[in-house]
Amino acid sequence: MGDSEHTGKTLRERAESEPGASGNTGKLIVAGAPIGRPEDASARFAAALATAPVIAAEDTRRLRRLAAALEVKVAGRVVSYYEDVEAARGPALIAELTRGRDVLLVTDAGMPGISDPGYRLVAAATEAGIAVTVLPGPSAVTAAVAASGLPTDRFCFEGFPPRRAGERSRRFAELAGERRTMIFFESPRRLGATLTALAAALGAGRRAAVCREMTKTHEEIRRGTLAELARWAEGGVLGEVTLVVAGAPGETAVTAAQASSDAAAMVAGAEQAGHSRKEAIAQVAASLGLPKRAVYDAVVRAKGG
Repeated sequence: MGDSEHTGKTLRERAESEPGASGNTGKLIVAGAPIGRPEDASARFAAALATAPVIAAEDTRRLRRLAAALEVKVAGRVVSYYEDVEAARGPALIAELTRGRDVLLVTDAGMPGISDPGYRLVAAATEAGIAVTVLPGPSAVTAAVAASGLPTDRFCFEGFPPRRAGERSRRFAELAGERRTMIFFESPRRLGATLTALAAALGAGRRAAVCREMTKTHEEIRRGTLAELARWAEGGVLGEVTLVVAGAPGETAVTAAQASSDAAAMVAGAEQAGHSRKEAIAQVAASLGLPKRAVYDAVVRAKGG
């Protein structure tokens, strides 16, 4: 069949014309991998690893190390499926599924599609009418919020913050009034700058928890205010990091008397994150619900002017 005959067809229409489409398509199995200790893998995960005809893995070497730790012999074909090749490898995996072969989707840790490759393949499979099932497993998001000591009745996952200082600060300013507990992933190299920017945008006294190396030998959960955690992170942090931040209180605006002690420190933090003095004052004023002049005066007083 020539390419011209495919013009205008959806993935579902193409799948229905392929061999195995009449009720014999494979299943896309989205499997949550351990976030630290191999023994956290479920028996179903180990069984799927041993029997899947095709395994799409974010890192094939890590997958084989995990299989060895679980004493599982991988018999299926292993295909690398990481962010840079996600779009290019998808059609071939959909073709395997339409031929009746199950595909096991695994990332380095946690659930595929949650700040990891997987979303595009799941979307393509559902569009093609292919069954998608999930093998639930460990999740850094729910583990961190459960251990944080912060409210868990309502929370939202914000993924990785922007890398650029300006974009990061704008994102955090948008979240200043978010009432739900917020969960972020962050690189340990950028954690200090992120905590400083969060303190500037949300308030230095906002409660938070840094969950580091969860389930691993050197697991650490550090709790405190954003300002306290920013100072702690200045010394450098290693390992995988999940950051949990309390939502805004019911009344976000505070009086000048309540806020003036924090305003100068927040402006200084925003300046360290790359903002001009004018930008920092405007950002802190919006975060604290104060006039810009009140924040400016607090900065002058802190400098002894």
